[in-house]
Amino acid sequence: MNTTISPINAKLAAVDRLREKHISTPRDVQFRSYLDRLLQRDEYGNLIAAPRLYTKDGDARGIAVVEPAGGGKTSLVYHGLKNHPALQPRDAVHQPWVGVRVPSPATAKSLAIEILGASGYPVSRSNSVTEDDLMRKVRHHFKLRGTAILWIDEAHDLFGAGSRFKIDVFLKTVRNLMQGDGAVSVVLSGIESLWQIASCDAQVTRRYWRMPLGDVSPHSDRKALFGVITDFCHAVGMRPPSEDDLVDRLVHASRNRFGRCMENILAALEAAALDDADELTLQHFAESWGMQEGCGVGQNVFLARQWAKIDLSEAKFSGGGAY
Repeated sequence: MNTTISPINAKLAAVDRLREKHISTPRDVQFRSYLDRLLQRDEYGNLIAAPRLYTKDGDARGIAVVEPAGGGKTSLVYHGLKNHPALQPRDAVHQPWVGVRVPSPATAKSLAIEILGASGYPVSRSNSVTEDDLMRKVRHHFKLRGTAILWIDEAHDLFGAGSRFKIDVFLKTVRNLMQGDGAVSVVLSGIESLWQIASCDAQVTRRYWRMPLGDVSPHSDRKALFGVITDFCHAVGMRPPSEDDLVDRLVHASRNRFGRCMENILAALEAAALDDADELTLQHFAESWGMQEGCGVGQNVFLARQWAKIDLSEAKFSGGGAY
């Protein structure tokens, strides 16, 4: 059997490896500083896997990481929790943090089942099991596993277009986990509507620190983004692009979102790998972005002369035909 890998496949494999790579930015430092404030310290000042309690009744605090879709917040939070020195498991039983994504349909009961599943607890979905029963099991299992942090991703889906009553039920469910014996700190991540809805509750604004993630700037972030492109190109065995305005076009095409910038870079590299190209070019970005957006040449940010005038707001951008 021939085990020789072709040049194209070698490049494609290198691109796939890059997809697993986390790009550290000042946002990681910002999140780490917020996360540190959720945790207790021992007598020597070292952070430990226990929630810091802010009231005499034993109430923990939380973080709301807020950013529009495509910003990369999920990757940011996951990397921050997974690599925090104080949140490393001591053994197979110890689980310092638990992460879940809001299930569909989103109910307090389905969320409790999701949390129990993520913490390794088998649970029946029987209708006879009540939400309160499940949440008591969640608290008990957190204590057994030494859990300090609960992360709920896509937390805006908890509320959706729900009634005020439904919203209040969710807020109370999560808030109860942050109170009393066995309390945990809660990290919520989601789009702007998460905070817009949740902050209507005074208990939320008191218990959570809001951490908004800023947009990528084609000016202040140009050097860093080109550095990422260059490093990625070298990893795949290509020369980096030479177009002077590439980063500016990239940021605009990515709607100023960091996560989308990374996705568009990787998609362009894949297009170049399929061409067995020696250099990543603007045309590769145009090809991959055009496929994703379903836009015509005149609306393709990487081809149009007046690219900066193309309105990419979700409500206004209509692809204008397949690329």
